[in-house]
Amino acid sequence: MQINQGWLQEMVFTEVFVVAVVLSVTLRLYLASRQVRHIAVNRTQVPAEFREQIGLKDHQKAADYSIAKTRLGMINVLLEAAILIGFTLLGGLEWIQSHTSTAAEGIFAGLLLIAVVGLICSVLDLPLSYYKQFVLEERFGFNRMSKGLFIGDWFKGLLVGALIGGPLVLAVLYLMRESGQQWWLYAWSLWFGFSLLLMWLFPTVIAPIFNKFTPLENGATRQRILNLLQRCGFDSSGLFVMDGSKRSSHGNAYFSGMGKAKRIVFFDTLLSRLNDDQIEAVLAHELGHFKKKHIIKHLAFSGIGSLVMFFILGMLANTAWFYTELGVNPDLANGPQAMALVLFMMVLPYFTFPTRPVMSWMSRKHEFEADAYAAQQSAPQHLVSALVKLYQDNASTLTPDPLHSAFYDSHPPASIRINRLNALQGAQ
Repeated sequence: MQINQGWLQEMVFTEVFVVAVVLSVTLRLYLASRQVRHIAVNRTQVPAEFREQIGLKDHQKAADYSIAKTRLGMINVLLEAAILIGFTLLGGLEWIQSHTSTAAEGIFAGLLLIAVVGLICSVLDLPLSYYKQFVLEERFGFNRMSKGLFIGDWFKGLLVGALIGGPLVLAVLYLMRESGQQWWLYAWSLWFGFSLLLMWLFPTVIAPIFNKFTPLENGATRQRILNLLQRCGFDSSGLFVMDGSKRSSHGNAYFSGMGKAKRIVFFDTLLSRLNDDQIEAVLAHELGHFKKKHIIKHLAFSGIGSLVMFFILGMLANTAWFYTELGVNPDLANGPQAMALVLFMMVLPYFTFPTRPVMSWMSRKHEFEADAYAAQQSAPQHLVSALVKLYQDNASTLTPDPLHSAFYDSHPPASIRINRLNALQGAQ
C-alpha cells in the first residue's frame, strides 16, 4: 500500500502549527503566572540591596505596576492567538484575499492585501493599547498623553508605515515574482540594506515626526557630556533633548543613527530627575554599547538570522500546502507572494519563541559589558545611584521571576546588576 507523502506532509504541518501555537501560548501564560506570583510573594519587603534608597511604598507600587502589566500581557497573548487562528484556519485571510484580488492586479493586489491585513491588525490592537495608556498607565501616574495625541500618533504611524514600508514591500514582491528561485537572497539584500538606510535616516527624518528635539542648552551638564565624549572618542552630530514628557513620565537616554548622523538624545524627564554625575554615568553606559561594538554585533546577528528566515520563506513560498493547510488558497492569478509574506510573519513568532532566552542572554551580556565600561569612565556609584533612581521613578520591579526574566528581560535583574557594579567599585 502506497502512502501519499504529500498528504502526510500537509497533515503533519497542520498539526505542528496547531501544537506550536498551543505550546507557545501555554508557555507564555505559564511564565506570566510565575512572574505575578513571584512579585506578589516579594511585595512586602524591599530587597536588601535597595532598602536604604527605596521605601516600601515605592517598592509596592512597582510590584503592583508590574503585576498589572503582566496580567494585561496575558490577555494580549490570548487575543493574538485568537486573531491568528481567525486569520488562518478560520478563513480570515482567504476572505480578505477574495476582495483584494478583485480590486487590483499583479503585485499591486499583493500590496493591497498586505496593507489591508496590516490595517486590520492595527485596528484590533487599538483597544488594548488605549487601555494600557489611559487606564493602566494613568492609574500609576505615568500617563501624560492626551487622547488627541494618542489618535494622532496612530494615524502618523500608519502614514509613515505606508510611505516607508509600501515601496519596500512592492520591491520585495517584484523580486519574489521576477527573479527566479534565488529571489530570497536578493530580497534579503534589499531588506537589510533598507534597514541600514532607516537607521541612518531615523534621527533626522523619522523621529522628528513624533517628537520635538531641541539642542541641549549650554551649561555645566553639556560641557560635562562633551568632555565624556572626547574621552571616549565618540563623534556625534549633536546633543538633543526629546519631549518625552508629553506622552509619559518614564525617562531614558539613547543614541541613534549611523556614521556622522549619530545623535545623543535625552528624554526631558530623565534630565529633570538625575544630577550631572548620574547623567554622565548613564551616557557612559550607552557609549559602552558603541565602544564594545554591540551595535555592529546586533546588526550582524540580525542579518544572519533574517537571511535564514528568508531562505526558509523561499522554500515555503513555492509549496502549495503551506497555504492550504493554513486555511488559504493561493491566488495563482496575481501570484501567492504577498500571502506567503503575511502567513510567514504571522506564524513565525510561535515557532521562534523558545529561542528568546538565547537572545535575552546575549542582550544582558552586552548590558554587563556596557556597565563595566561606564564604571571605567565614571565612578560606579554614580551609575548605581542613577539606576536606583530610574528603577524607582519608572516603577520597575526589583524582584522579577528568574525564569520569566530569562525569556523576556533584555537587561539584567536589578539586584544582580547593582551587585556587579558594587563589586567593580570595590575593585577600584
